[in-house]
Amino acid sequence: MRRNILTSVLLSMMVLFAHAQSTSWTADNGNGTFTNPLFYDEFSDPDILRVGDDYYLAGTTMHSVPGLVILHSKDLVNWENISYCFDRFDFSDDRFSLKNHEEIYGQGVWAPCIRHANGQFYVYTNINGKGLQCYTSKDIRGPWEHHNMKGNIYDLSVLFDDDGKIYAIHGYGEVKCTELEPDMSGPKEGTTRTIIPEGNGVGEGHHMYKIDGMYYLISTDYMPNGRTLCSRSKSIWGPYETRIITADETYGYHAASLTQVPRGEKYRIGHDGTKFGLGPLDKDATACSNAHQGGIVQGPNGDWWALLMQDFHSIGRTVCLMPMTWVDGWPMVGLEGNLGRAPRTWYKPDASRTCTGTSWSLYGKNEPQAMRAPYERNENFDGKSLGRVWQWNHNPDDKMWSLKGGKLRLNAMPAEQLMWARNTLTQRVIGPKSVTTVELYVKGMKDGDVCGLGNINLPCSWIGIVKEGNRLTLRCFEQLTNDTVDMPVTLPQGKIWLRCTGEYDDDRAQYAYSTDGKTFQTLGRMMPLSYQLITFQGSRHALFAFNKNGKNGGYAEFDNFTVNEPCADRSSNIPYGKTFRIINKATGRPAIALKHGLLHDTHPGDKSEQTMFTIDDRGCGIVSLKCADGRYVKVYGEGLPGDVRFTTDIMEAEVFLWQDYLDHDFMLFSLRNHRYIGKSPTTGSSYSMDFAGPDPARRNGAVLQWEEINP
Repeated sequence: MRRNILTSVLLSMMVLFAHAQSTSWTADNGNGTFTNPLFYDEFSDPDILRVGDDYYLAGTTMHSVPGLVILHSKDLVNWENISYCFDRFDFSDDRFSLKNHEEIYGQGVWAPCIRHANGQFYVYTNINGKGLQCYTSKDIRGPWEHHNMKGNIYDLSVLFDDDGKIYAIHGYGEVKCTELEPDMSGPKEGTTRTIIPEGNGVGEGHHMYKIDGMYYLISTDYMPNGRTLCSRSKSIWGPYETRIITADETYGYHAASLTQVPRGEKYRIGHDGTKFGLGPLDKDATACSNAHQGGIVQGPNGDWWALLMQDFHSIGRTVCLMPMTWVDGWPMVGLEGNLGRAPRTWYKPDASRTCTGTSWSLYGKNEPQAMRAPYERNENFDGKSLGRVWQWNHNPDDKMWSLKGGKLRLNAMPAEQLMWARNTLTQRVIGPKSVTTVELYVKGMKDGDVCGLGNINLPCSWIGIVKEGNRLTLRCFEQLTNDTVDMPVTLPQGKIWLRCTGEYDDDRAQYAYSTDGKTFQTLGRMMPLSYQLITFQGSRHALFAFNKNGKNGGYAEFDNFTVNEPCADRSSNIPYGKTFRIINKATGRPAIALKHGLLHDTHPGDKSEQTMFTIDDRGCGIVSLKCADGRYVKVYGEGLPGDVRFTTDIMEAEVFLWQDYLDHDFMLFSLRNHRYIGKSPTTGSSYSMDFAGPDPARRNGAVLQWEEINP
């Protein structure tokens, strides 16, 4: 017991130190647990692969280059960007380079499939208008060889079967299987067959596996709302039976407003005159914001995991790591007692937990991987190459940009608007909140040049400098309203600081500027943000320079790009050592430990001792809940209303895994029945422990908020 208590103390110290050092979001809590999402920035259509003790994750990059990103991990929680399959699209087609008003917004590469066979890695993907593509390499870091396989196969999975045949599974609703040529020259003619007919509720985004001689197809559907399902068969050709393996797991995030263009309005992606709108917002709707499309993987210790994407508002789609439980031969997302749902905070893969007395500890067979974020977002441009986090909007013109004197130089090429500006350098925004700042040098600008910091999304926006003759104007532009805010500016040093403050969970952002790098003033309004299915990407920071007079202009220089993430340090999110009230998000009413013996709620003004709680730290994010009068929460029976009562014996206290929902929001996840404590906002019943999870609006009674009571 003494050893476990010491372990608990050391782990608590480790997590505090680790998060104090963290500057960017990482799912790793530093105590043997992780908290979803894995990334708080965009990573769409994840496909997962394990080779030995190494995990590889491939994702969609659409029209951005370098393209087809690959991340590497040893523990499924901490990831590093180690490769892109190509530096630029190698098609002689103006659309891929944003030339002559031709573009591939919302196209490019999407829904990749990563596999390892025959001693090499394969990454398959579709490119609109070009057909099926394959990239191969013996080294995951490249270089990669490109095979244009052509053929009308997209959103696919590939299976290297035991008999040496290679199958591609593809299609929506009506699922098809096509055999591929082993030299990656293309599909085999005449081999396409329907393996799941239309009418079986099966969607797209397929991931095929062969496990213990059985074929398992993981896919997703969004009609009428999102869910993930599994189809299985003893033959690749079917027949298949299908089960839902997860649904309604939104982690308490509702769908965002979608960008809309009025019916009948000709959509012009690069013109400010397009009439954009934001769709209706239903905070109670699951829509497609729940965990859906992605792959599954088995760890070296035999545990199974799902890595599924989820819509995270204007951030775009990102990845959640979810434990799986096999039931009657079906790989179900979640844990026994709560299948189909998964905790937001859970134990890292290959970590085991043990309890002796009142102390918990975690251990694993491997040394823990160092906590890290996939990317280094800050950039001083002092190196010989750009950091891996950066991607160009379409193929760049390499003659028109450079790294010189510790700065990024962008030469202004003709464009009427940001979305047509070539050589726009982008990186994904990161949530839930972040403040991005960059230094802009304007002495190289010429008449008609426009340069600055933008959000390359639809609708787009930006803050920057416009040069007309010898006059400089500071401008904030918002495409949603086609609104421009101008302010004359004098820059004797030829330098200005530009800033974007994003509150991405709330879908809003605002621009600001400074002439001394210390005092910032806002310009323009707090802008609403959206997710959109036009470019199929979330918000992206953009460094840009273009000339609105239709000719090549001068240049702009950028330096010291920084991203500050105030929510990256989560070390104080669990109220260790504090006395607090528990407010139910659904009712706004505090919880009370009734003398009658039940956990109930009371009126907001109740300040009695029975509304005051502390947590008993068991280590590793595991807690017991204690009332200030000395009683501990104990759950009797099945956890139904009235089962949540109290005991004075710490050995009988219920143990929960604290679920951090940021901003003092939390849930209590039982390690006994894998369900959550909560109270119905409508029935009047007392607290129970039979909630499957939160609803999208966090008002079903399962999401709580802690409010510190000042001593």
